[in-house]
Amino acid sequence: MAFLVLTLRGISNSIIHIASSQKTPIRLQEYGVNIFQTISTKSALKKALRKKLILVNGKIATTATFIFGGEKITYLRPKESVSSKKLILKLDVIYEDDYLAIIHKPAGILVSGNSFKTISNALAQNLQKSSANNSTNPKAVHRLDYPTTGLLLIGKTSSSIIALNRLFEQKKIQKTYYAIAIGKMKNTGTIDLEIDGKPSYSTFKLEKTVVSERFGFLNLVKLSPQTGRRHQLRKHLSAIGNPILGDKDYGIDYLILNGKGLYLHAYSLEFVHPFTQEKMVIKKSLPNKFKKIFPESFT
Repeated sequence: MAFLVLTLRGISNSIIHIASSQKTPIRLQEYGVNIFQTISTKSALKKALRKKLILVNGKIATTATFIFGGEKITYLRPKESVSSKKLILKLDVIYEDDYLAIIHKPAGILVSGNSFKTISNALAQNLQKSSANNSTNPKAVHRLDYPTTGLLLIGKTSSSIIALNRLFEQKKIQKTYYAIAIGKMKNTGTIDLEIDGKPSYSTFKLEKTVVSERFGFLNLVKLSPQTGRRHQLRKHLSAIGNPILGDKDYGIDYLILNGKGLYLHAYSLEFVHPFTQEKMVIKKSLPNKFKKIFPESFT
């Protein structure tokens, strides 16, 4: 997977994606979800197609366009409008330099999208403006689900956004999550389950288990996604019969926990800084709701 960022007339930061090889042809409306940061749903992709903002090999794409592999998919991203409103949202900035930042995303807020209250709309007020000559509006270079907490990586310059995206494509950024999963489960394992027709891999390690009268067993699980599909960890744990506590989308109906949110936390990021070459190991301790169930697991 490869990305380039261009500047074309009438658009801002046009992005090019080179399609990965496909065993069988797949419709663009299926393949194209999540390949661009701001197009994370089928409805958003269809909207972009209707507005003729997607090109495949230089030609305007439609919902009938098929992807075979190797195609150049271009997103003609519209210029962002400047809003007179200012979102007031204090974020916990874990790390920041002239190129990138790492913030803690709280539960119950989108990273980006059409809503006014998003992490993206709060970044500028929480981060220092880069002094680099290619400074741009800070942008998240990956996603965390609405109910998920934890570390979110932000690019502050055009070159940093490109470099960080490339590190993700090359699987050189290691993400570790913790979840509390329901039911009896193995000590370790790899989950290989396609999501939206794309290969998806996650590994898990059982750290601790407690007996629960309501849930049978509750497990503190360390998770490492090897791919980055939408809702991947939630879908994978649900598929092996161990849904995440509080997951209203992929949980078991009679075991849904209401009022406490999703017990999934992006715990650590490890990568080599693309500009300083420093080894980055950033961690964010688990939320208190985890510690109430497993009080001695983390300090």
